Amino acid sequence: MTTVKPFSANPRNRRWARRFCMQALYQWEITHADMSTIEAQFLQDENLDRVDLAYFKELLSGVVEQLDLIQSYIKRYVDRQVSEIDPIELSILRLSIYELLKRPDVPYKVVVNEALELAKAFGATDGYKFVNGILDKVAREVRRDEISQK
Repeated sequence: MTTVKPFSANPRNRRWARRFCMQALYQWEITHADMSTIEAQFLQDENLDRVDLAYFKELLSGVVEQLDLIQSYIKRYVDRQVSEIDPIELSILRLSIYELLKRPDVPYKVVVNEALELAKAFGATDGYKFVNGILDKVAREVRRDEISQK
């Protein structure tokens, strides 16, 4: 049984939380399994020593709870059906849009940069360009004040 470590704002630990969250969301998209089952599997099977577990859990549950809202942003800025989006890129978008909407303590540039790194590591060759275009539009809408201060 894995015990949850205290919350850590360590950027490296959050990066790992995002990485595992994206992988869990991808598994959820592909298998349609219950997210609590997927989360339990990750907690049991993966080496999460360097992961901010509190953040990982928040991201997973937050995306599931806010899925309709997140999907509305994706549909607004994508020129195809959500079902036609590559599952990796879709998982990255869901995770990142959640952060843009619900984690104002995380600068939008960090959210976008982290998403691009995930897309480059796991997505299609130019998938990061697609992710960047969508997140740029969402950020301009939901983080307008933050962006205008730059």
